[in-house]
Amino acid sequence: MQLSYDVAVVGYGPIGEMAAIMLGRRGFTVAVFDRWPEIYPLPRAVVYDDEIARLFQQEGVLDDVLEITDPVPDFYEWRNRHGDALLKIDWSVVGPAGRPVANFFSQPELQAVLDRRARATPGVDVRMGWQVEELVEQDEGVELTARRGAVADGSWTPTEDTITVSARYVIGADGANSLVRAHMGSDWVDLGFQFDWLIVDVRPHEERTWSPMNWQLCDPARPTTIVSGGPGRRRWEFMRLPGESVAELNTSKRAWQLLEPWGRKPANTTIERHAVYTFQAKWARQWRKERLLLAGDAAHLMPPFAGQGMCGGMRDLANLVWKLELVLDGRAPDDLLDTYGSERSTNIQHFIHLSMALGQVICVLDENAATERDRRMIAGGADPAKVLPDGPPPRLGPGILADHPAAGLPMVQGRVARAGAAALLDTVVEPGLLLLGTDAHAVGDLDAADRAALATLGGHVEHLGPGGLHDVDGVYRDWFDEHGAIAVLLRPDNYIYGAASTASEARALVASLSRAVTSGAVRA
Repeated sequence: MQLSYDVAVVGYGPIGEMAAIMLGRRGFTVAVFDRWPEIYPLPRAVVYDDEIARLFQQEGVLDDVLEITDPVPDFYEWRNRHGDALLKIDWSVVGPAGRPVANFFSQPELQAVLDRRARATPGVDVRMGWQVEELVEQDEGVELTARRGAVADGSWTPTEDTITVSARYVIGADGANSLVRAHMGSDWVDLGFQFDWLIVDVRPHEERTWSPMNWQLCDPARPTTIVSGGPGRRRWEFMRLPGESVAELNTSKRAWQLLEPWGRKPANTTIERHAVYTFQAKWARQWRKERLLLAGDAAHLMPPFAGQGMCGGMRDLANLVWKLELVLDGRAPDDLLDTYGSERSTNIQHFIHLSMALGQVICVLDENAATERDRRMIAGGADPAKVLPDGPPPRLGPGILADHPAAGLPMVQGRVARAGAAALLDTVVEPGLLLLGTDAHAVGDLDAADRAALATLGGHVEHLGPGGLHDVDGVYRDWFDEHGAIAVLLRPDNYIYGAASTASEARALVASLSRAVTSGAVRA
């Protein structure tokens, strides 16, 4: 008997897990396939930011994630070989999304949290140990054939067992060597950034305070990264030098040699993992083909210097899932999904270019160039605003956006109260589209038909002030003042659709969003 699902997810890393959670919580049936029978047990991704913490909050997993998170108490610093500060970024602060801007974890622990939640979510069918081998596109869905594998001595060996399922849509969250992307025929836009680094994840035997917790040694003799690997863990990253082969660098002996100047030795440290990674900067040219969609590393790769690799994949899901929900429910036409790639590709390019720009500052091996870099950054007082390259804001590309300067930017999250204790906005208001006004008059032009149109898309209306929400810390007052607005229409992915300076403009925002989503005329 062939099984049928609303969505099949290929790949069960953090992005595949979150896709299953988000879709399952919205009432859809989801099949997830991963070739390995167990979660990969060694560290990989180590950081998430305030936007992703907000997503965890919205999906009900943040409390469990915080249990395995290492909070950052100080600055992220870059120093030269003499110990001079080249850059200092305060990572101890709360970000615009209402959560700390930097949070460190060990990926196996995060995946264990997400796996428990995914398996406990009704409608989610997790099939680990099954590798998807074939995708057959059909008019009403996709047929997937997967093969069970056996693992011995770290190698995956196929068996004779196969299964065929159908799904209305498929999300490829299957990494840089994505089968789904290959089936789509989507090639890479490659910026040609390539540097090899040895990643060494360790467990120090002693408890101690690392100060600063996270920093970069910008030494042309060997650029090095030293960061948290989550509670009880540390990570060192060593750049491969010219004339040094990957084979000679990627050994336990060489890892211990490189750790020794840092006081790390077998007597006080356990190496959990060492691996050479090639840092790259590229994104998929095509993110959607009919019923096939890409997310995470299957859609983009970037250097780790801004800590945005996994974060980018989580943003992909936030953008994709609210649109997929409308399409699966029949509330929007299929071509709404065309805006997924156009919006996300532009946004991820911001983070790829930022990561690459940081890498070009860090990965300097020429002594003269390093001396000039140090002089410039020290003269700038290690101030990020003065010493880092300028770039555009992390705005979404063309898609479901109004014509407004704030459209396509992430929205702040502040504390509000409604006849009770203060809490962040997303814990007080209903999830989904939100029209938020400075007061009742700001959204007073909406009639019953407007509100019904918004409700059809899963949206609702709130206002600040009497009879509404109390803006506890003035976060929203400041935002409205800065943008000269009295109302803002927020998308479920926490990005701004548009803002209005009058009540009639607020009503027009609702009408234009409803038309854009439901008319079938959406084109990226």
